[in-house]
Amino acid sequence: MKKTALITGATSGIGEATAYEFAKQGIHLILCGRRLERLITIKKALERLTNVHVLNFDVRDKDETFKAIGSLPKGFKNIDILINNAGNAHGLDSIQTGNLDDWDAMMDINVKGLLYVSKAVIPQMTERQSGHIINIGSSAGKEVYPKGNVYCASKHAVLAITEGMRIDLNAFGIKVSAINPGLVETEFSKVRFKNGKEADSVYTGFKALQAKDVAEVIYFAVSRPAHVNIADVLMFCTAQANSITVKKEF
Repeated sequence: MKKTALITGATSGIGEATAYEFAKQGIHLILCGRRLERLITIKKALERLTNVHVLNFDVRDKDETFKAIGSLPKGFKNIDILINNAGNAHGLDSIQTGNLDDWDAMMDINVKGLLYVSKAVIPQMTERQSGHIINIGSSAGKEVYPKGNVYCASKHAVLAITEGMRIDLNAFGIKVSAINPGLVETEFSKVRFKNGKEADSVYTGFKALQAKDVAEVIYFAVSRPAHVNIADVLMFCTAQANSITVKKEF
């Protein structure tokens, strides 16, 4: 029987790349995001490979999240794989000059949004005593870097939640994994810097990870035998050694 995966933040970047990777493997898809037009475009592209359903909602909205996931049609109700990918970074300010709206956005999406979606999906997994949850973290959840303060805090929280999930859901045979990329060349920096030139400069002088690279690792994790759980992955591009050490060539 084909498995069904729900992917949040599926309209771009790692989420979109994971949708394409899963579709190639025949996994049925529930694609979630805030940009309906993008969801529909991706759905049309992938329907030739697998069954696709879209859910248009914002993970920050608790009621909207539960309503959307509760509305799934019969053929998509049983979710075998949950990819908690929706996340963002806003600003790169020192703690004393940080923007409160930026802080709220990061905590609401990266932490609370992940919890809302998980809460809506986990009960069916515990009932069936099977499932796999993959939380997309970040190297920022492993170490704190200058001006990373609240974003790093949100990603440290993702790792703590992941470890807590793995412990609490162990009795139900549910796999829980964290995939933690370093620098990935996506829309991520455009959101963070709100400035096209500054965002583009982040990836100048070296080859960053691509969304597809991360998607392939995610599929590797979900395709392991039943007795194998890839609990935690930290992945960098070759040029990156840690959050602040990157070999650039100009």
